[in-house]
Amino acid sequence: MAKEKQIVECVPNFSEGRNMEVINQITKEIETCKGVKLLDVDPGEATNRTVVTFVGDPDSVLEAAFNAVRKAGQLIDMRQHHGAHPRMGATDVCPLIPVAGITLEECAELARRLAKRIATELDIPCYCYEAAALKPERKNLAVCREGEYEALAEKFGDPEKRPDFGYRAFDEGVARTGCTAVGARDFLIAVNYNLNTTSTRRANAIAFDVREKGRPVREGNPITGKIRKDENGKNVMQPGTLKSTKAIGWFIDEYGIAQVSMNITNINVTPLHVAFDEVCRCAQNRGIRVTGTEIVGLVPKRTLVEAGKYFLEKQHRSVGIPEKDIIDIAIHSMGLDDLKPFDPQEKVIEYLLEAQTKNDKQLVDLTVKGFAEETSRESPAPGGGTIAAYMGALGAALGTMVANLSSHKPGWDERWDEFGKWAEKGQSLMTELLHLVDEDTQAFNRIMEAFGMPKKTEEEKAERTKAIQAATLYATEVPLHTMKASFEAFGICRAMAEIGNPNSVSDAGVGALAVRAAVLGAGMNVKINASSLADREVAERLIGEANDLIARANNEEKEIVAIVEAKL
Repeated sequence: MAKEKQIVECVPNFSEGRNMEVINQITKEIETCKGVKLLDVDPGEATNRTVVTFVGDPDSVLEAAFNAVRKAGQLIDMRQHHGAHPRMGATDVCPLIPVAGITLEECAELARRLAKRIATELDIPCYCYEAAALKPERKNLAVCREGEYEALAEKFGDPEKRPDFGYRAFDEGVARTGCTAVGARDFLIAVNYNLNTTSTRRANAIAFDVREKGRPVREGNPITGKIRKDENGKNVMQPGTLKSTKAIGWFIDEYGIAQVSMNITNINVTPLHVAFDEVCRCAQNRGIRVTGTEIVGLVPKRTLVEAGKYFLEKQHRSVGIPEKDIIDIAIHSMGLDDLKPFDPQEKVIEYLLEAQTKNDKQLVDLTVKGFAEETSRESPAPGGGTIAAYMGALGAALGTMVANLSSHKPGWDERWDEFGKWAEKGQSLMTELLHLVDEDTQAFNRIMEAFGMPKKTEEEKAERTKAIQAATLYATEVPLHTMKASFEAFGICRAMAEIGNPNSVSDAGVGALAVRAAVLGAGMNVKINASSLADREVAERLIGEANDLIARANNEEKEIVAIVEAKL
């Protein structure tokens, strides 16, 4: 399977919200760093603080964050800073947030690495907080920032309160830059639920029903009664139904409706679709209907994919459909386009990042006609390996189609989950093979780049030969990957030929034919590229794997075709 791309979000807060020249110099360090996309810059005059949001792959995000912290340390003098927001450094906080393909624990390790580098190379002392905390009490940012900038000199004299990295005697350098808190936290979603009422009181009641904090317990009348206190004099609270959420009700003049405004602080604990359903339930209990949902800011793709699958499964429908269709179901199910159009390309972090980093048009983005015409040109790529991967994708797609038709066949309603699982597997294989369509062409291009390396000196010749061999090995392994992924699609085609919708049995058969062509075609590419490998032991091993898959593919196709022919 193609590994999911790792994406991390970073939200540094800089102690400057009034001087745009300084702010622009800091954000330029982020914008010019390859592999990241600057999403938002939010300066505040009263707070004298700017919140910046950017995303990218882990290494690029760490580099951009480091450069921005360095620039802030050069431009911001904390001895002159005043603002309404708590702060202790030129870069006050710098949290890393997992978006895709990476865990919170991995982000915590990245945060510690970044903190150590900032302290070592920039002489800016750092605390680690939340998931990256090295001391349990420092999970709470307020503990790290206790006393703010003005208390740093005193804290440096207390061994228990010193920073985690970069401690030294309080000097002019620390006085200028202050300290930075580097941490890792879960992704936060800000969302508003639109209500068919203008009553802020009703909206607040729903918010109190669901938010984790809940509402105060009252004696007698639940609305006007005296609030009950515990032995410490604090309000006794009745918790709400949704963990990791904060919510209030308010009226929006622009729309003329009341909303439940919610922050979901941990989408692993309470996913968006779960919160939506619960707000709907609590609203209905109060005679109110949720008419739509408004996402404030951006969301990770998985938030909408999980929601789409959730609503499909509630309908007993297959989730083995294209990602775009799943996201469309999520949009319509939660009314994300109720107040204004919702464009995933502008709201989903991964899509925004792809739009920025995708320079050359990929083969899979071409029309069917365009793909055929591009293949027919005199350039050697795309070639047989690319076409083999596409044939495998088409074979998997046909098997998936039969599974989806079977899942929705009248009279087979009780089998929707059985066929849905086959469709989901097929959709995954199809996606993997479509990725290999472009990867095969890229592998060929690597070989051409290696052959284009200089070869004037003996050292250059040696480097060139090494690069050619590495590129050739990669170009041999890619079609072998195609063979293995394509072979997996036989299982779907066989199952659909045996138990799928009988009206589509011929489609399962054509799928098997396409899969066999993919395996045999990719096998030819394994062999021709392996012939150029200097390491013959590796070459023979790869060719042996290819021959084994070819023999098994021939047998699979023969058996599946026989099943199909018997039903025609």
